[in-house]
Amino acid sequence: MPLLERWRNIPERRTEAQAAGVDASGAADGLARGTRSVRRRNRLGLFETCANPACNSGWLHLWRSRAVPVFEEGWTCSAECTRERMAAAVAREMEGRYGGRAPHHHRIPLGLLMLEQGWITQGQLRRALEAQKSAGARRLGDWLLDQEAVSEERITRALGLQWSCPVLPLELHDPAALTGVMPRLFVDAFGALPFRGAAGRVVYLGHEEAPDPVLALAVERMTGLRVESGLVQGSRFREAHARMLEAKFPAVDLVEAVSQAAACYVLARAVERARCAEARLVRVHDCLWLRTWKRVPGEGLPRPDAIEDVVCSIGGIQAT
Repeated sequence: MPLLERWRNIPERRTEAQAAGVDASGAADGLARGTRSVRRRNRLGLFETCANPACNSGWLHLWRSRAVPVFEEGWTCSAECTRERMAAAVAREMEGRYGGRAPHHHRIPLGLLMLEQGWITQGQLRRALEAQKSAGARRLGDWLLDQEAVSEERITRALGLQWSCPVLPLELHDPAALTGVMPRLFVDAFGALPFRGAAGRVVYLGHEEAPDPVLALAVERMTGLRVESGLVQGSRFREAHARMLEAKFPAVDLVEAVSQAAACYVLARAVERARCAEARLVRVHDCLWLRTWKRVPGEGLPRPDAIEDVVCSIGGIQAT
């Protein structure tokens, strides 16, 4: 299911507009990679120079009365230069270098892994597989739980072995402090749970069934924080995930573009309208995520009151 089909289920501000063949709706909540260093700006002697390499305004831009916006650590002297830099960034993301399909790794089936560990018997595995086949739904672990063949904790440990990732302890979860890590839409659609920051440099990202390396990379590029992904025991995850979705997130603009050119137009307009001190663009599966900052981002978790987000889906992007 395309990500933006979840619009109707998200309790966030929504608007509608038409621009360059693009249907836009939503409200703002972020795309930026919070860097730990002061942003790099292009300078020529004592003067700021436009970050667009194709800028043809020459020295004229020195007399233009604008100090913002800044996109990906570079100031642009005009809306046209912002559009050209945005087009280059969108093309970069669409190439698939970031946010594309994660490499496939063959994994031992969960039932065989648990059988090998001695956590279930052959009879228990056979009955669970038969029940799953006849019903045609639900995960194998759910059927094993129904049979009381194994505990939920042990199933989570087995999934951790299957995916070669840690099982994370869900302690001291503070949803309000973590709403700036990613939009609510991603928390909901990708089954992700930001649940702890450490030393202002690491954020932990929990999942119930499997880690999402594409989402983790996007968050790292956005926030400048290292992301550690792992699994959380099912019942605990679901309770914490529900609490997270009830928290007050920054607003997010949701945009559906009919073409790559239309996406560039709308995203560049969002940067110009925000007059931001910094902005970033990354791809997350089948969408582009733009975040703008009102102030230069600092260290630690992103502050929800300082960011605005745009999530854009393009007709030609394939879901991963």
